[in-house]
Amino acid sequence: MARIDYIDDPDAPGANSVVPSVVAIVQDDLGRVLMIHKTDNDLWALPGGGHEIGESIADTVVREVEEETGYRVEVVGISGTYTNPRHVMAYDDGEVRQQFSIAFRAKLVGGDARTSSESREVQWVQPDDLAGLDIHPSMRLRIEHALSGAEAPFIG
Repeated sequence: MARIDYIDDPDAPGANSVVPSVVAIVQDDLGRVLMIHKTDNDLWALPGGGHEIGESIADTVVREVEEETGYRVEVVGISGTYTNPRHVMAYDDGEVRQQFSIAFRAKLVGGDARTSSESREVQWVQPDDLAGLDIHPSMRLRIEHALSGAEAPFIG
């Protein structure tokens, strides 16, 4: 399903849903960040997705990372919460979702890289090389906060 992200756009459609979602900041032993090239908006992003009934939010992180990348992870902390009501995602089925995302730090515990219906590429990227990727500004903000070394999570 295709989507269009709007941030601070007065012409953006109004939100008609909110779905708690997660992203995972996973770094390997070399400090590289796990990234996916998404199929829905053709941008690079951290792996993640929507919370489902019957699972804990940490379970959502583990499930989404494995579904989108093939890697198994363990959640180790929260790097931020992102709830900007001026950031909406319009899907081609008519859903317009207000942003509600929690960014988690996670460590790699196993698995092998593989793509999915949501990820056309899975790559480990050096932090200095992230600037060269086409990443949505809101996702870039999550990455910057996670890599900043701040002790307290971002709340916004």
